Parts: sequence; C-alpha cells; structure tokens
Amino acid sequence: MGCASVESLCHFRDLREVPAHRQLRNSDLLEQLRKAIDFRYIAVGGLDLEGYHIGRGRSIDTDMPPAYVDTYFGEKLGLSDPLVVQSLERTTPLTEDEAFDILAPSQRLRYLLRSYEIGRRIQIPLSRNGIVYGGVCFTRERPFTASEQELLVFFAEPLHRAITKPLMDRFAAGVLRLTSGELRCLELAGKGLTSEQISDASDYQTETINSYLKSATKKLGAANRAHAIAEAIRRQLIS
Repeated sequence: MGCASVESLCHFRDLREVPAHRQLRNSDLLEQLRKAIDFRYIAVGGLDLEGYHIGRGRSIDTDMPPAYVDTYFGEKLGLSDPLVVQSLERTTPLTEDEAFDILAPSQRLRYLLRSYEIGRRIQIPLSRNGIVYGGVCFTRERPFTASEQELLVFFAEPLHRAITKPLMDRFAAGVLRLTSGELRCLELAGKGLTSEQISDASDYQTETINSYLKSATKKLGAANRAHAIAEAIRRQLIS
C-alpha cells in the first residue's frame, strides 16, 4: 500500500490529528514509475487546502529515511532550504543545483543531505490559480536528464492526487466546512440537475438549495455554480 486508506484514517477526528509526516511505502504506481525513471527517494508534500500548502511541513508522504525526515522537520530546515524556498515562487521544476546557485544552503543542510545520501533533488511544484499548494520531490545521485524531467512533470500531479486522495476524501469537506446539504446539492447539480429538479430528488426546498449552492460556491472560492461544481470534483469532494 503506498499511502493510508480512508478506512485507516477513520479514528482521527480531524486532519490536525493525522501525523504530518508519513512513511510512504511501495505501491504499484511508484514501482511502475521507477521502471520508467530510476530515482531513489520521493516526497509528496502539501494538500490542495488552505493551511496545508507545501513549505509548511504539515502534510508530507515520503520514503526518505525516517531519521532524516525527523531531523529535517524537527530542526525546521525546510524554512531555509533553497529548494523549498525557491519552489514557492515558481510553477516550473527546480533542481537542487539551480536552487543552491540562487541561494546558498546552510552547512547543516549540506551535512544532512550528505549523511543520508539524499542526492540531487528535483522539486516539481503544483499550483492552482497561481498559488503553489503542493509539490513532488524526486532524488538520485546523478542529475535527471531533460527527457526524464519532462516525464516526472507529467506524472507529478496524478501521483500527488493518488497519494493524497485518502486524506482529501476523509477530511477535505470538513476543512472547507462544507455541510452534508451543500455537498448533496453540489453532487446533484454536478449531474446536470436544476434547483427545481434537485428539490424533486431531495427533501430540500428550492430556496434552501440555492442557499446551499451559494454558500458552497463561496467556501470553494469559486466564481459561480459551474465553477463550484468543477472545484468540488477536482478536490474529490463529489464524483
């Protein structure tokens, strides 16, 4: 299993109780990607939720050595890590060498990377509406070629989505404070039903439905009903 299942997260009351740094184990998806590109470690950071964006260390799935992860986040090295700092300001891939040329790393970070053989990282930022919410980091001793980088970029978003899906399925609606009524109306609207048709298919009055859809649109930061439905689907809140 590459990441936690929705069922295994059920005993956590909210997202804040879930360990921020989780050990990512082998999965079919990762094994298939490794067959295409030889990399040593991977780290998937951030969630498409306010407050859980990459750089804050609040949501990390990685197969890097646990002792390295504990030290890196325990000493808050991510706050000054040039690779992380620079990635927050761009939407294109960034290699460790490029980041270190822009901003020199601390001696402590260099020592930690060397000690645990975390070599030549490449960070692929993921953004929405110009805001970087997450990223996928790959490492290996030799640099990735241009064609390998292109393939990693291609896989980064679906890989991030697959690994974070259990968390999003379990907690996204709660974090966004969407009610069951709002979700139900979004789901039915997503099937093409009008407010009047949703009323026929549910116990809600038309005025209530319009109110639910309006409040859901605001919570999702959407411009209109159609945008809200698209956002809810993209965030895996409805199918």
